[in-house]
Amino acid sequence: MSAECPPGHALDGLPGSPAPSLAKRIAGFLVLFALYQSAEGIGGRWLHSFAVQAGLMALALLATWPVARWLGWPGWRAYALEPRRAAWGWLAASLLLAAGLKLAAVRLGLALGIYVPAAGAMPASAVLAGLPMLLASTFVPSVTEDILTRGYPLRAAGIAWRHGPAFVLASTALYVANHVYRLHLGPREWALLASYGLVYATAAWRTGSLWPAVGLHWGWNLGNSLADGVLPAATADAAGGATLSVAMHAAMLLAVLALSRRR
Repeated sequence: MSAECPPGHALDGLPGSPAPSLAKRIAGFLVLFALYQSAEGIGGRWLHSFAVQAGLMALALLATWPVARWLGWPGWRAYALEPRRAAWGWLAASLLLAAGLKLAAVRLGLALGIYVPAAGAMPASAVLAGLPMLLASTFVPSVTEDILTRGYPLRAAGIAWRHGPAFVLASTALYVANHVYRLHLGPREWALLASYGLVYATAAWRTGSLWPAVGLHWGWNLGNSLADGVLPAATADAAGGATLSVAMHAAMLLAVLALSRRR
């Protein structure tokens, strides 16, 4: 099936506007890719500044709007991010599901000896006080990467995807490759990232919206940050930890398949 397009809009943008050239679509992607990678590359690894890193990541997210307009789209519709009523339900449900599964993975890992308790647990009141900041700091990088590796190829790239598996596999490969600074960790890390990408891309394809993928991705990252506060742990078995993460994402995939309709 072709990539879904908003009612009244051609696949490549606004009605009556010429389809952007392949070179233009590639250039738009490269601009967003460079901005996204600059956050960790310049802010984190070169300047070692969280403020610069956060600022560059916010800039990457803000840049998605003018890039979409440049390609002829009415803003974030280019990335399947329409503000539909159903989208908010998907976002909330997938956010809670993924965050809950991440916390469950940490608890299970502690019980199995995969993780060992670490010092620095925070009281619940402190975690709640810092929750707004945690929500923002995990949302921005999550949605930006989702736009880059799932929303852009689904819509803005102008590819008429006719089969779900083709989109899911392409998006997953792009998601793995986007983790430039983790690729040196080897095949086990690639497989772990691929398990994430498969689930998030499947959610986007099955629903025709990027919001469920954003919720799952954001929820997993939020759960990771929450666990650092309420269940601080050190990894004793890296392979076991990766297996737990893959298992939890398999549970997410089953939920997505059960709750979404095939497009």
